[in-house]
Amino acid sequence: MVTMGAEKKWLFALFSAAFVSLMLFLSLISGFSASFYTYSFHRPFASTIRCGSGYPPAFAYYISGSAGDGDRMFRLLLAVYHPRNRYLLHIGAEGSDNERRKLVGLIRSVPAIRAFGNVDVVGKPDPATYMGSTNIAAVLHAAAVLLKVDGGWDWFISLSALDYPLLTQDDLSHVFSSIQRDLNFIDHTSDLGWKEAQRVHPIVVDPGLYLARRTQIFHATEKRPTPDAFRVFTGSPWIVLSRGFLEFCILGWDNLPRILLMYFNNAILPQEVYFHSVICNSPDFKNTTVNSDLRYMIWDNPPKMEPHFLNTLDYNQMVQSGAAFGRQFHKDDPVLDMVDENILKRGRNRAAPGAWCTGRKSWWMDPCSQWGDVNVLKPGPQAKKFQESMTGLLDDINTQSNQCK
Repeated sequence: MVTMGAEKKWLFALFSAAFVSLMLFLSLISGFSASFYTYSFHRPFASTIRCGSGYPPAFAYYISGSAGDGDRMFRLLLAVYHPRNRYLLHIGAEGSDNERRKLVGLIRSVPAIRAFGNVDVVGKPDPATYMGSTNIAAVLHAAAVLLKVDGGWDWFISLSALDYPLLTQDDLSHVFSSIQRDLNFIDHTSDLGWKEAQRVHPIVVDPGLYLARRTQIFHATEKRPTPDAFRVFTGSPWIVLSRGFLEFCILGWDNLPRILLMYFNNAILPQEVYFHSVICNSPDFKNTTVNSDLRYMIWDNPPKMEPHFLNTLDYNQMVQSGAAFGRQFHKDDPVLDMVDENILKRGRNRAAPGAWCTGRKSWWMDPCSQWGDVNVLKPGPQAKKFQESMTGLLDDINTQSNQCK
């Protein structure tokens, strides 16, 4: 039989551990100058970039990867590159400095990136434990950096090295030009199902907050009830969020983002609940949600932790889906070559061309080594499929039948 004194000591130890992990977590996402620096490539703009409601939208891409992912991150960067956008690449703490330096060298080899200076590589990486709070800390940190270094982008897009675009940036910007710039694309539901018992109730601590070596999260023996001060929402961790909403989360003029950050600091896979719960509990933003992550994925049956790896057999259905991105792919899978050739028109180690590229296309010359007005767009065939998909999503938001339910 456990005595009251022993029980109090156990509870004190549990809450002390939770408090310490929270303080470490908050310091991890707030220390821009102390814990986060970048390799930057800044040169005078070769073409004036114009921002605002009268011009095409711009996107801030956060591309993350693990050890050994440098080459595929570079390929993904070239596939989504446009001078109007901003990019932050992050190889996790398990990667080596040599790998980061190699990635920097690859990026410096691209003439447009050298000229426009809109790509940064994290030099001092954040730790990331897959199922722990360090993952959401890294995303929040990246968003804070992108807000600090660039005032012109409209939406934040998170990608991993396993993702790939299914349209050009001209296609993406063209379709996004016709929608409100306060919309947030986030797959979400309040129907927690099995996640309530397995993701919300358990109390965990992420050792990545305080240990230099990579280890797995550990679980407390006790569990906690479902909150009644706010509703918990869950969904896909892959997001396309508006600048205004991320400023709300980072700058926090309302206390809601911080309260939920404290709670989900000790939850399993907080990247699947944090932004979803903040936006759906906020009166200012809950009516700005579009219930989609804009990804094409195929899930195994029964579903596993990650979706099926896409291959050439999935190509036709994938490109007809009207999705903006596909997930997930093996490194250099032949289906990526099909996307490059048929959709992006991208050569090896070259950026995907757009209306801004004015050089002659040939086997020896990169058409994007010369450029004209970067504020004009030339959408291709995939733009029509994406527009049809977007129209269907916006029909849902107009009826409010699929928002924060």
